[in-house]
Amino acid sequence: MMEVRLSGSGGQGLILAGIILAEAAIADGRDAVQSQSYGPEARGGSSKSEVIISTEPIHYPKVTAPDLLLAMTQESLNKYGTDLKEEGILVVDTNFVREVPDKYKNVHAVPITQLAKEKCGRELFANIVALGTITKLTGSVSFDALEKAVLARVPKGTEDMNKLALQIGYQAV
Repeated sequence: MMEVRLSGSGGQGLILAGIILAEAAIADGRDAVQSQSYGPEARGGSSKSEVIISTEPIHYPKVTAPDLLLAMTQESLNKYGTDLKEEGILVVDTNFVREVPDKYKNVHAVPITQLAKEKCGRELFANIVALGTITKLTGSVSFDALEKAVLARVPKGTEDMNKLALQIGYQAV
């Protein structure tokens, strides 16, 4: 079983990213459950999306100790990083996370938002870049299933740029 927590601020597309990750897992023949929470602010408040992926039935739909935490902001790392497993993977966006406590041992610092802006032209692709990175690090879903899930969810006309964002994230680690 793999427990994943995607965290950041509202408007970064992390709820959509969690849905896409869960759909990719299901396409790969695994069980998956996705949940989300966010602050009362529409944009800018803390948000998180959690995904559990398993080859066995999932009995509890909430992440209790993430195997992977994506922190897109410093606030989200501070708020949602307390229960990351000791050997868990921490992925931080170097554009917004400046201080990573020493307690985290398996840290991957990636300029996710910067890559989205520079390679795809807009920061809004950062969530898809992050999904590519997570897939490469965990192998929790196949790249093919993830790409199909992304293409099924993104707005028409943005498919090529989203495919590029996925590749960029996958190659960033």
